[in-house]
Amino acid sequence: MWWFALPALVLFAFVVLVPSARGIYYAFTDWDGLDPDLSFVSLDNFTDMTGDPDAVRAIWHTLLIALSITVLQNLIGLLLALGVNSAIKTRNVLRVFLFAPAVITPIVTAYLWRNLLGPDGAVNSALGAVGLDSWQQNWLGDPDLALWAVVGVIVWQFAGYSMVIFLAGLQSVPKEVHEAAAIDGAGPVRRFWSVTRPLLAPAITINLMLSIIGGIKLFDQVYALTGGGPGHATDTISTLIYKNAFTLGEFGYSIALAVVLTVIVAVASTGQYVVLSRNERAAS
Repeated sequence: MWWFALPALVLFAFVVLVPSARGIYYAFTDWDGLDPDLSFVSLDNFTDMTGDPDAVRAIWHTLLIALSITVLQNLIGLLLALGVNSAIKTRNVLRVFLFAPAVITPIVTAYLWRNLLGPDGAVNSALGAVGLDSWQQNWLGDPDLALWAVVGVIVWQFAGYSMVIFLAGLQSVPKEVHEAAAIDGAGPVRRFWSVTRPLLAPAITINLMLSIIGGIKLFDQVYALTGGGPGHATDTISTLIYKNAFTLGEFGYSIALAVVLTVIVAVASTGQYVVLSRNERAAS
């Protein structure tokens, strides 16, 4: 049996394992991406990272974005799923419209919202048209607002994706269980918390895992919307990796950042999987 898997394993090692191992090695060097002569600098790149305010800020932004997206995207996705799972006549049309943003290329979505959120964009124009001039903001140019504007765009795009996963879980809940709970006198909130929520545990696990991992390694939307600015107000680890590698030529340092990003993703996903799997088993 192993002989059949051997070609795939060799290809996987050549495409993934070997480049990854070489990349980890470069994280301990001063490689500039071009010069074949490089020096081994041990842990200097990682120690420099702890004293680099841009790197510390980028790590904090990455964790904040990931946490915000995970909470908001799944909360909104669950509410949307509960809404379109009801008996309203337009539920099929609503499902299509709510899921549609998730199939748009993220970079296209980012450029669309960059125009909408510009100083003269449609958002500010709409606010002015209804007399809410005081609400008009430089959404992507204000350091205090830019990060949350990025979060809002990502949640807008992928809440429908979470909705579909939750909807699949809701449709697998037997109606007889709800009917029995209703006969016992349980109200809508009680039925959701005691009946629906435990049966949604697999969908919750999948959604939380996808959103937290996606949030941590986020790059394209942030770079297209703000480029990590204004200043470094929206820089994430991914955007800082790109800037250090292709703008400053510090490939060794940028690869060290990539190693840190990989560790964060591995720790967050493993810890989350252990906790959610334990809760899922307890609910079942």
